[in-house]
Amino acid sequence: MKIKVKVKPNSDCNCLIKVVDGEYSAQVKEPAESCKANTALIRLLCREFKVNFKKIKIKNPTSRHKVIEID
Repeated sequence: MKIKVKVKPNSDCNCLIKVVDGEYSAQVKEPAESCKANTALIRLLCREFKVNFKKIKIKNPTSRHKVIEID
């Protein structure tokens, strides 16, 4: 399954909001440096989709608009 996620780092909370089918907006507390925001995003997606972190792959890790592949 592929989904699109717009990530907002340095937010007040860690939350994942469904915009439409296949598109989400994520807010993470961590900054966008040293993959901290990506790690927080993966944790959010693991909780939301109830999968292991190894099944989540980020296609474009440096962009705020990410394409996520979940096995």
